[in-house]
Amino acid sequence: MADVIKMPKMSDTMTEGVLAKWHKKVGDKVKSGDVLAEVETDKATMDMESYWDGVLLYVGVEEGTAVPVDAIMAVIGKEGEDYKAALEAEKGGEAPKAESTDAPKAEDKKEEAAPAQGGGLSEEELAAKGVTVIRMPLLSDTMTEGVIAEWHKKVGDKVKDDDVLADVETDKATMEVMGYATGTLLHIGVEKGSAAKVNGIIAIVGPEGTDVSGILAGGSAPAAKAESKEEAPKEEKQATTADAGSSAPVAESSSSDSRVKASPLAKKIAKDKGIDLSQVAGSAEGGRIIKKDIENFKPAAAPAKSESAPVEKASAAAPVIPTFVGEVKFTEQPVSQMRKVIAKRLAESLFTAPHFYLTVSIDMDNAMAARTAINAVAPVKVSFNDLVIKAVAVALKKHPAVNSSWGGDKIRFNEHTNIGVAMAVEDGLLVPVVRFADGKSLSHISAEVKDFGGKAKAKKLQPADWEGSTFTVSNLGMFGIDEFTSIINSPDGAILSVGAIQAVPVVKNGAVVPGNVMKLTLGCDHRVVDGATGAQFLQTLKGLLEEPIRLLA
Repeated sequence: MADVIKMPKMSDTMTEGVLAKWHKKVGDKVKSGDVLAEVETDKATMDMESYWDGVLLYVGVEEGTAVPVDAIMAVIGKEGEDYKAALEAEKGGEAPKAESTDAPKAEDKKEEAAPAQGGGLSEEELAAKGVTVIRMPLLSDTMTEGVIAEWHKKVGDKVKDDDVLADVETDKATMEVMGYATGTLLHIGVEKGSAAKVNGIIAIVGPEGTDVSGILAGGSAPAAKAESKEEAPKEEKQATTADAGSSAPVAESSSSDSRVKASPLAKKIAKDKGIDLSQVAGSAEGGRIIKKDIENFKPAAAPAKSESAPVEKASAAAPVIPTFVGEVKFTEQPVSQMRKVIAKRLAESLFTAPHFYLTVSIDMDNAMAARTAINAVAPVKVSFNDLVIKAVAVALKKHPAVNSSWGGDKIRFNEHTNIGVAMAVEDGLLVPVVRFADGKSLSHISAEVKDFGGKAKAKKLQPADWEGSTFTVSNLGMFGIDEFTSIINSPDGAILSVGAIQAVPVVKNGAVVPGNVMKLTLGCDHRVVDGATGAQFLQTLKGLLEEPIRLLA
């Protein structure tokens, strides 16, 4: 029988993988041990091998597609074998779930369709007859409902597409709502002073005498056809919403400080073009300025400022704010597998483990001298980060409570010191582990960290490289960061943030002299590490770094 290939779980944090590349195609001969594909996980790009001999009969995932762990990817079997039975057998367990989720959807559709079958026409049928349903627009990013502050029209009034139907009070401002429709106001759904949910029906405009009882019975759910019919007006609504913060209730002033009547869209276009609304003649009812008035406006037709009234001369002394028209631009890209897991793991750590932080300053004069002496004879160059890793490992042996982790109903006190070293890579952050660091020399630690750094950048780290840390060190000193706090790398009980070495004045033997100081910040999970415990660990660490000869003792 054919063998079904599923997405393997390649790390402890992996929930899905991206099929980066297929090395075999349908019809190719496959042997056990052959690489079938490359899979991009949250931490590395890894090879997926075949454990069977045969022919690749089926490929169910395209390159670049994200696949959940245990999802079907391919089928291997004998040449010409019918693999569909094997696929059906694997997919059979998913059928009941599909039925259970589809059933409610079918019922929901029936329920949604039911109101339209009542008296009157549905929203789709009304839209075909020229009827427009006015809904409460989303006028700000935080708005959930709006209060009708004032109706400017009443049922039976004639309405034009640029008429203001009502003033709506949102959580941030009072704004005008236009119907973008021509006809008779057939229905008002919300009284003055009452609130309406976003997208709820507030009015209906259409030919006089139209029966709108069908759409009123359907509630506030928007109809797809009505949306497509109102596509052009919605673009204007979105323009109004996007500029809600500036076009809201701001009163455009003429030379006599009287309010200029203009639609929100006209105000926005005028602002973008730097046009003074007081110089534009409105063509709508009551001299209201609309979009076409702005588009047809010619600056040459505006009256010269030198001919203005004496009042304008007095105001000319006021500072003039120049108009600057910018462009909103951005790019978007899909979230990588690594970034998804970083977001999930760090959010779980921060909001699950009660963090607290302790900071200490280290006199690095002796450490700098020791490093210079060590590098004169060491086979590989030793960095300050290597010194910190070694010192942390030695200090953890003396303070096992800091080298611990929370297990819910028990606390694990680790007797070994596996130090995770946070490394920045293109897509995020990786934490390979220097195992048993307390027993390794500085040269050994340095060589191992450099090797991890190369593998991390090439995405060649393996699960064994990043699993099993008991404590983590994160160093941003090379970027000139004085001090910072880090989120604990769960399940560790603590993390050390390492800042830059700063040349600062220090007091020694009662005199102020030049010194080199580095700040360390210990982030602790308060469930396993208390303040005094963390402070004692930092004191030991401080002593080791200020007298580095003790690291060799």
